[in-house]
Parts: sequence; C-alpha cells; structure tokens
Amino acid sequence: MSGEVPEGGAVRIAVVDDHPVFRMGMAALLCSLPGLTVVAEAEDLESAVAAVRAHGPDVVVMDLHLGDRTPSGVEATREILRLRPATAVLVVTMLDDDDSVFASMRAGARGYLLKGAAPAEIERAVRAVANGEVILGPAVASRAVAHLTGLRSAGAGPVALPELTAREREVLDLVARGLDNLAISRRLVLSPKTVRNHLSSILTKLQAATRAEAIVRARQAGLGEG
Repeated sequence: MSGEVPEGGAVRIAVVDDHPVFRMGMAALLCSLPGLTVVAEAEDLESAVAAVRAHGPDVVVMDLHLGDRTPSGVEATREILRLRPATAVLVVTMLDDDDSVFASMRAGARGYLLKGAAPAEIERAVRAVANGEVILGPAVASRAVAHLTGLRSAGAGPVALPELTAREREVLDLVARGLDNLAISRRLVLSPKTVRNHLSSILTKLQAATRAEAIVRARQAGLGEG
C-alpha cells in the first residue's frame, strides 16, 4: 500500500490530542473541508492505537503531549506506523524544540506543524501527507535547515559546545552577540517563553550560574564572533 488517497476519495482522519477543546475544534475544521472526514478522535497513546486499529485512517493528526506522560506522541507515532505503515502522521503541537521535531521525524511522522498554524496551512498539510509528501511548517523547516547545516559543519571539524543542540547553540551565539531575549525571539521567530526555556537548558548543560558566565563559555568556544 502506498498510503496515497485514490483520486476522488475522501481523506479519512483521526485526531489525537489530550485537550478536548482543541481536539474538537480541529475535528470540526477538518470536517468542514471538502474531501476530508474525521473518523475517530483519541486523547492518549492507547486510544490512538485502538482508533487506528479500528478505523484505519489515512492521516493521524497527532499532538506530542498526551496527558501527564513524557511526550508520548512520538511513541504513539511509532506504534501507529508499526500497526499500519500506510497511515501518514501529521504532528500538530506547541513543542518547537529540536529534540521534539527530530524525534517525531525519526519515528516516521510525515509532517510537523505548530499549533497556531492557519486553517489553510493545516488543510494543505493534511492533503500533502495523505498523498505521500513530507511537509514542515515554516519555523520547523528553517530549523531543519539549520540542523543539517550544523551537521555539514561538523564534518569539517569539531562542533562548539557539542552538549548543546543546534538551536541552543544558535540562541547562545545571539546571547554572546549581546541580543536580549526579545531580540532573539524576533530573530529566530520563537516565542519569548521558548527562548527562556532554551536559555535555562543552556545554563544547566554548561553548568553556568548566570547569563554572563554562559557568554564567557560561548566566546571561549568561538561563538558570538563576527
């Protein structure tokens, strides 16, 4: 099975999200669009797998945080594709960190959007993954490019501060250049909260007590120059 939807056939969708309001809103949006139909809703890993087993959807729209567990949407994606490889998983989540993006893609997700994407973008993504395409939201796509660029650079020599993710190095580089959190959020198209979370992770990984100490470490590693 190729996973492609026959011409003229409706795309059958399951929506997986632990927030009922978002889940019902997503289902209502998708059902309002021509050629799309929601055949199941689920709120956690177990019910998501059961829904796929019972209904065999073409597409699963998947959140990553399902209840109080660690991001179980990645595990759910893996289980769903093991059960039904023809199903396309489209992640729609608030999580925009590198680890979540690449863990999802490694698990087999065919698309990744952030919550807050416009209805037209969601529709386009659902139709694209149903037809075998891979689609990333704009912010996620730019991150993937940065990650791949970092991998190419790594082939030419050691990566500065390898304990950090590519995005964390990018944030730290801007901190070392003197940008404040708001400027960094605008430059990288991230929310201020996400920037703060990255900085907290950076301080922890570098065992730095303050922002100033992290800047010193960054400059010693060659970041913040040019």
